[in-house]
Amino acid sequence: MSRISAARAVRLVAKREVNTRLRTRAFVVSTAVLLLLLVGYVALQAFLIGSGTTTKVALTGQAQGIAQQLQLAGKAGGETIEVVTVASEADGLAQVRSGDVDALVSGSASRLRVTVKSTVDPTLQHTLDGIVQQQVLDAQLSAAHLDPVAVHQAVSAAHVDVLPLENRDPRAGQKLVVGVVVAVLLYLSIITYGMLVAQGVVEEKSSRVVEILLSAVRPWHLLLGKVIGLGLVGLAQLGILAVVGLLAALGTGVLGSISGIAVGAVVWGVVWYLLGFLLYAMIYGAAGSLVSRLEDTQSVVAPVNIALVIGFVAGINLLTQSPDGAATKILSLIPLLSPVLMPARIATGSAAPWEIVLSLVLTAALIALVTWVGARIYRNGVLRVGSRVKLLQALRG
Repeated sequence: MSRISAARAVRLVAKREVNTRLRTRAFVVSTAVLLLLLVGYVALQAFLIGSGTTTKVALTGQAQGIAQQLQLAGKAGGETIEVVTVASEADGLAQVRSGDVDALVSGSASRLRVTVKSTVDPTLQHTLDGIVQQQVLDAQLSAAHLDPVAVHQAVSAAHVDVLPLENRDPRAGQKLVVGVVVAVLLYLSIITYGMLVAQGVVEEKSSRVVEILLSAVRPWHLLLGKVIGLGLVGLAQLGILAVVGLLAALGTGVLGSISGIAVGAVVWGVVWYLLGFLLYAMIYGAAGSLVSRLEDTQSVVAPVNIALVIGFVAGINLLTQSPDGAATKILSLIPLLSPVLMPARIATGSAAPWEIVLSLVLTAALIALVTWVGARIYRNGVLRVGSRVKLLQALRG
């Protein structure tokens, strides 16, 4: 049988992979599960943004006079305090026991008592401590024949001078969330579809289908077509997640003013997905050609998975702690980790242009090397059935 051209061979193999994988139940189910998780995460963020912390406090007796002061102090501390008045302390205690209120405050303003069911909210306790301390201070100032209002005005006017070396980005938290989501999705896509490449190679090898295919196409054409086909399937799934995620986030107001940044993160995510998948898929495909049984697939891809998992976990931890730290920069420039960490750093705005260019160059160089080595391993190992082929044997041919 005569061999077909390289371009047509790669296109036919890729088309076969796309048509086969897109119709599988696994693709539909995995996409649906990821969509549910993504939409659920967006809904959770919207709920957390819209709800705030609210503490319900009952006041009785002389403590009713601190109602406005208590609400203002709670607002200053970032907590909403809802105040209700009760006719007697017994009524307040009954509401605390039933859970209708979080706390009952009684006593005089300078000697407040707080009754709770089990534990008192730290913010509420701090707020009440401040009210009591202010009342005591006012009494001491009056005893010393000083005007409490004038003293408080003088104290309030005193502030420390803050001289920031850099302007703080008010959207840094939202950018970090976008960056982490992008990193997680890329990591899951690369490791999932990379494993599918390895499993596909082993399936064709164990069923001897590869022998028929190699009578018409060259080994590296077959591997490249498989990688491109599965990469397109992964890209389709990633595109669905990106579109639905953006629409959900914009519709719920989670992204707010950073919608442009989110779109940019999606674009960079697609670029790095293509590079990362090509890099890892070649490694997974070469590893899969070394074994002849699906049960042995995990043993040959385990080193790749371990390296990717460790790098991902370490990178995410560093990213959340210090996106522009030295350790984060170094990890994001390592070609094996750049496809996951660099787009996340780009989303947070912590990646300098020269770092992006350098990571692209280093990753492209490694892809070229891995493609050459992986094609050689695949060519020398895919037709060997039986026991596991040693890596050195596959390299030597």
